[in-house]
Amino acid sequence: MKLVDRLSGNRTPTIRPGAIEPASLELAGLMNRLHDRVIDRLNLEQVARLDRNQLRDKLAQVVAETITAERIVVSQSERDAITQGMLDEIVGVGPLEPLLADPTVSDILVNGWSKVFVERRGKLELTEVRFRDDAHLLHTIRRIVARIGRRVDESSPMVDARLPDGSRVNAIVPPLALDGPSLSIRRFSSRPIVGRDLVASGAMTPPMLGYLQSAVRAHLSILVAGGTGAGKTTMLNALSSFIPETERIVTIEDAAELRLQQRHVVRLESRPANLEGQGEVSIRDLVRNSLRMRPDRVVIGEVRGAEVLDMLQAMNTGHEGSMATVHANTASDAVSRLMTMLGMSGVTFSEAIMAQMIASAVHVIVHVQRNSDGRRRISSIVELSDQARGSHIELSELFTFAQHGVLDDGQVIGEHEQVTVSRFADRFAAAGLLPFEDTR
Repeated sequence: MKLVDRLSGNRTPTIRPGAIEPASLELAGLMNRLHDRVIDRLNLEQVARLDRNQLRDKLAQVVAETITAERIVVSQSERDAITQGMLDEIVGVGPLEPLLADPTVSDILVNGWSKVFVERRGKLELTEVRFRDDAHLLHTIRRIVARIGRRVDESSPMVDARLPDGSRVNAIVPPLALDGPSLSIRRFSSRPIVGRDLVASGAMTPPMLGYLQSAVRAHLSILVAGGTGAGKTTMLNALSSFIPETERIVTIEDAAELRLQQRHVVRLESRPANLEGQGEVSIRDLVRNSLRMRPDRVVIGEVRGAEVLDMLQAMNTGHEGSMATVHANTASDAVSRLMTMLGMSGVTFSEAIMAQMIASAVHVIVHVQRNSDGRRRISSIVELSDQARGSHIELSELFTFAQHGVLDDGQVIGEHEQVTVSRFADRFAAAGLLPFEDTR
C-alpha cells in the first residue's frame, strides 16, 4: 500500500481561503495532481515524530522538490497555497481549518459540500469555503470521528464527536441526510467566560452577578434554561466558577463542554451503544453512579430525559447547590419540561407529587435568550417556592430584561430590571454572604 493511502486516504487537497483565490481551477487541479507525489516522498516514520510547524517546513521542502521534478512553473503564493492545503488535509480538517482558527466564529455549519455557514456574533453568514464534493466532505467527517474511536457510515449514519480543542461535532450522513453529508461544529472560547465577561457584554448587570454568585455559594440548586444556541453552557460555566475550591464537583455530559477551573473536578461523559447495541452508558447511569462518588455538587450538562428523577432526588438528599441546563422557552416552560420528563422516568407519580419534588429541589431558574440582534442575555431570573399548591409551583421573578424596541439595524434596545427582593436573603446572611445590591 502506498504511503498516500495509509496517511491521507486518497484525500483531495484544498486551497486555504485567503492564501490564494480559489477561482483558479487550474491550481486546484494542480494540487490534486501533485498530492499523491508529495505524500509518497514523505517518510512515514519521520512524519509521525514531527510537530505541526516541523511538518509544514518538511512539506514546503517536498512540494518544492516535486514541482521542480515535474517541471511546473508556479508562483510563490501558489506554492504556499499547495503546502497549506496539504498540511490542513494531513493534520487538520481540510478546508475548515481557517474557520477553526478564526476566534470570531462560534459555529460552523456544513450543509453539503458546497454550502458552509458560520455564526459570528450571533448571526449566520455564508462563507466561500467549499469541499471538492460529497466524498471529500464525508472523508473529513470520518477522520474527525475516528479520533475518538467512532465511525460513521450507512449502518451508523449519526455521530457526536469532539475535536482536540474541545469543540463539539455532530455529523449526519446519507441515507438520513438527503442532500449529502451534514456537519455541525459548536466552538468554545479558548478562555473560559466568567461572570464579569457576561456583565461587560450586557448579558447581565452587576447586581444580577452578585445575586448569582451568592446563590451558588449559598448552595441554591440552579437550573439554566433556554433555547438552542442561547448560551446555556456558557452560563453554566460562569456559574460553576463561583463554586469554592474546597468542594468536590462531578460533571456529567453527553459531550464534554464544561470547563470548570477548580482543582477537585471529576468529569464524566456518556457513551452510546456500539453497532451491536451493547455498551451504552446513559446520563441517568452516570447520575446514579456520581452519587456514590461523594460529590459536594453534581453539574449536569443537559437534562433531557429520565435522569431528571435522579437529579431531583440528589438535590433533595444532600447535594444542594447542584446545577443543570434544560431546553425551554421560558422559566415556566422549564418547570413544565421537568414535569414531562418526570413522567418519562418509568415511575408513576401524581402531578402534585411531581410538582412538590421540583419545588423542593430547584431553587432558582436562570433563563437565557438569544435576541434578534444576535446578542445573548439573561431574560429572567426566577425563584421557586419551596411548597407546591397541588400541581402548581409559584414562581417569583427577581430580575427581567425589559425590551423597549428594535433599531433599524436590528439592535435590541432594553435594560435589565430588578422586580422584587429575594426570598433567600436570610439564607445568604446565614452563609456569611453580603446581600447583593437592591436596584429597584
